[in-house]
Amino acid sequence: MTYVVVARYRTKEGEENTVLPLLDAMAAASRREPGNLAYRVHQGTEDPRAIVLYEEYASEADFTAHCATPHFQRIVLGEVVPLLESRDVLRCAPRPETRA
Repeated sequence: MTYVVVARYRTKEGEENTVLPLLDAMAAASRREPGNLAYRVHQGTEDPRAIVLYEEYASEADFTAHCATPHFQRIVLGEVVPLLESRDVLRCAPRPETRA
């Protein structure tokens, strides 16, 4: 069972062209991490300042390790977050399967 994180960002006016390349670099580095199964960057079609990240990990511990990496600390916290108007992160664990 995997652990999924969906992050919704909204950039400050005019900052999307700075943030997107940073997130592309973040995605590339994150995909090389042990336990990372997916890291995708999406941009809003009607609102180009809206950005959604879809991240999938083998476990919650893998996501926690991801947040401690130097590239997360430098790129996301150091460079991206200051350029955002808002940031919401939803962490999702799988529901147990039920049998009818």
